[in-house]
Amino acid sequence: MFHRTFFLLCSYLIAVSGFHHNQKWNHFSPHQKQLSSTTAVIVSSSSSDNDGQDSHHRNINQTNRRSFINVSCITTTVATLAVLFPNVANAGIDPSLLKSLPVDGDNTGVAQRLKMIDEIQRPASDLTNIPFEELPSGISYREYREGKGDAVVKPGSKVAAEVTIRCKSFSTANEPGGVKYFSSKSDTEFNEVAWTVGSGDLPPGLEEAMMGMHRNGLRRIELPSTIVVSARNENQLPLPTTKDGKRVFDRLFKTDATLLFEVLVTRIK
Repeated sequence: MFHRTFFLLCSYLIAVSGFHHNQKWNHFSPHQKQLSSTTAVIVSSSSSDNDGQDSHHRNINQTNRRSFINVSCITTTVATLAVLFPNVANAGIDPSLLKSLPVDGDNTGVAQRLKMIDEIQRPASDLTNIPFEELPSGISYREYREGKGDAVVKPGSKVAAEVTIRCKSFSTANEPGGVKYFSSKSDTEFNEVAWTVGSGDLPPGLEEAMMGMHRNGLRRIELPSTIVVSARNENQLPLPTTKDGKRVFDRLFKTDATLLFEVLVTRIK
């Protein structure tokens, strides 16, 4: 309804503008022209000063008429838009208002809901600078998030995880941990890697560093170059499907092949 009314209003303004600027608008009607001609004959003997004054008055009348039409159009437009489009809230939810909504159980009285949601998705512990723990095999890992639940990764567990693999020797300013050659989100059909621990589908060193992880647990695991080369020879490394990933993977074994696995456990059975 608003769109239709607004369209009609625009059509009206265009029509008025066209009529206002038409040359016929600024001339007399045929009847007026006849009267004007008769008057011209009668006053033909008048001085040139009188003609100049008459012309001046006609110009003033035309200017006043234009000004009146312009003011009327502007006033009508503003009034109509004020009725059609009052000050109403935008559709959806205003994020700034959510910050002040009270939450049950909040001791402070006023909880910042968006901040709480962000804390659940990205806990502060993710940013805590915890040193890597080194295993006797030379593999090291850092636990960013412990996760929850009774089930833990152990030999024989059926595990699904979101996995990103970075080449440590190819670090850049934008990716200080290394350029990634594999991501389960872009290189797998279901956005995760699923396997049975101990089946040989993935490097045993990776599984060793994942022991004890809970669901939603997050770890960064570093596999030394010697273990990575061995895993490649055993076809235990996830392979990229993208053109850029394949190019990075091919370059990996021409230098230090140390890999950083970022593993987020999504399911344990």
